[in-house]
Amino acid sequence: MPTHFTSYTTEELSKKLKKQKVMVFIKAIVVILMIVFSVFVTLEKGISFQTFLPLFFLPMWLVMVFELKKIKQELISRK
Repeated sequence: MPTHFTSYTTEELSKKLKKQKVMVFIKAIVVILMIVFSVFVTLEKGISFQTFLPLFFLPMWLVMVFELKKIKQELISRK
C-alpha cells in the first residue's frame, strides 16, 4: 500500500524525519509531565478534568510515533 511519503524526495524525507523525531520527543515530555501533574492534582483535589487530560494527548503522540516509523521505512526502502 503506497503511503503519502512516496511523493517526497529523499532529502525532504530526511528533513521531515529530523523534525518528526524532535516533535515526538517534545510531545513525549509534555505527556509525561501531564501525567505527573495529573497524579498530583488527583491526590490533592480528587478526580477532575486534569486527571483525564493526558489520555486525550496520548493518542496524538502515538500517531506521531507511527508516522515516524513510516518515514523511516520509506527511507529504508529507497536505499
